[in-house]
Amino acid sequence: MDLGLKDKVALVAAASKGLGKAAAQELAQEGAKVAIAARHQEELEAAAEEIRRATGGEVLAIAADVTRRADVESLVHAVEEHWGRIDILVNNAGGPRPGLFAEMTDQDWLDALQLNLLSAIRLTALVLPGMRRRRWGRIINITSVAVKQPMPNLILSNTARAGVVAMAKTLAGQVAAEGITVNNVCPGYTLTERMRNLAAAGAQAEGISPEEVIARWERTIPAGRLGRPEELAALIAFLASERAAYITGTTIQVDGGWVQSLL
Repeated sequence: MDLGLKDKVALVAAASKGLGKAAAQELAQEGAKVAIAARHQEELEAAAEEIRRATGGEVLAIAADVTRRADVESLVHAVEEHWGRIDILVNNAGGPRPGLFAEMTDQDWLDALQLNLLSAIRLTALVLPGMRRRRWGRIINITSVAVKQPMPNLILSNTARAGVVAMAKTLAGQVAAEGITVNNVCPGYTLTERMRNLAAAGAQAEGISPEEVIARWERTIPAGRLGRPEELAALIAFLASERAAYITGTTIQVDGGWVQSLL
């Protein structure tokens, strides 16, 4: 299937590893020019080179901390200076710390909103004017299945990511007639570094091994296993494509059947 992505320009945040890196590689494989961003330049350059070798695509690596407005502005400016435009935005960021409501301070809440909500809002606000001028654009937010079925120990993530979905749903209706789509993708239990860290934290709290925590997760998933980053990336590439022009305002989980709600 030709997704019509050749020479489109994509910006993928938090793309030095995990889901962001997988999304960037999939878009590059489909012929897009891809800018990747993350905080650590060395890790970012290594990821960019790996994607170039795997796909033969053009990859631009720009260090940026998406919780800082100045970094976000510099990031978007650098991509537009280099390639002239941004056609596809993949909003992504690591998750805030796990814990219960009673354990959270005001600063924890502010940090979570900066990381997972305001980063998406700021990046979207910066790329949207160009998309509107060209009457074409794709905005895809990587959130979590927690926006459909909250996870008990991730109250900060549950809250901030739900805000992203509300923003995206509202924005989708405002720009749909201009050739711009806005969608959310919701990874379930996927084998990334963050999930390994959560497994390790849970294991330490319970006095068991991380492998036992992962096995417990797998027993709750109808597919019987954790997801792979490239499985989410395939959906992102499709939503970024010409083929997905009539899909907007959606929130789609990639979770092996874990979410039990009807919608």
